[in-house]
Amino acid sequence: MRVFVTGATGFIGSAIVRELIGAGHEVVGLARSEAAAAALTVAGAAVHHGSLDDLDSLRSGAAAADGVIHAAFVHDFSDYAGANKKDSQVVKVLGEALAGSDRPLVVTSVTALLTPGRLGTENDKPDPNSAARIASEETALTMASHGVRASVVRLPASVHGDGDRGLVPALIDIARRTGVSAYVGDGANRWPAVHRLDAARLYRLALESAPAGTRLHAIGDEGVPLRNIAAIIGRRLNVPVVSKSPEEAAAHFGWLAHFVTMDNPTSSTLTQDRFRVRPVQPPLISDIDRETYFTG
Repeated sequence: MRVFVTGATGFIGSAIVRELIGAGHEVVGLARSEAAAAALTVAGAAVHHGSLDDLDSLRSGAAAADGVIHAAFVHDFSDYAGANKKDSQVVKVLGEALAGSDRPLVVTSVTALLTPGRLGTENDKPDPNSAARIASEETALTMASHGVRASVVRLPASVHGDGDRGLVPALIDIARRTGVSAYVGDGANRWPAVHRLDAARLYRLALESAPAGTRLHAIGDEGVPLRNIAAIIGRRLNVPVVSKSPEEAAAHFGWLAHFVTMDNPTSSTLTQDRFRVRPVQPPLISDIDRETYFTG
């Protein structure tokens, strides 16, 4: 297929591009800068100039493709509601460009929209109290009734691997700055996780074969207790591992406070069985227990 990919030079998107090209697909990546365009060219992808703010560029990129993978998101936690609203608008534009064609549209969502504290599955609908990408997921799945083979890949809190700039590196930075590696309460709350290469493979499988209306879970670890992550960081940095109270969390963790209290265990059993796929990359704890994560 000729596949239009948003977020094609990001941490996950760049892995998706390599996965698609390795499987024989032609990739056209959205690029908002010359640096992004150069990176796409080096990766062997064609360049489509535009941005998430340029809806005409998104529309034309999708219309000219055999399928679309939407992996971009504005990670602005100071206006998360605005970022979610923009993402839903982008999904709508991409879906409308494919309407009536039965071409695939793979949209990114997150497991954080599931009800906390219990094991979430692909069949679970979003928790109405969640502030995550509910509108984007609902918009994508609505497209399934408009002649689009739309599916959703839900990503966990931690997508790890070389080049990770997400939550674990943020915890490492806080530990370096404060001199302690912390968790909240007893640290038993759980993060699901996946290696970015396993996630990239699942995006490809969704593009190639996911039926319209399918939710897929890109999960390697169903739930890693935060205290286990803090323990690795403490040992690697040679700093104490400590508990913070919920009242202390905001001051210590800043914008990360919401995430370090998240209890979001998530299953991928249905995805693994349906698509005959299993995680093959290292799990979170062994992956982050490497010098690579601590030499930035």
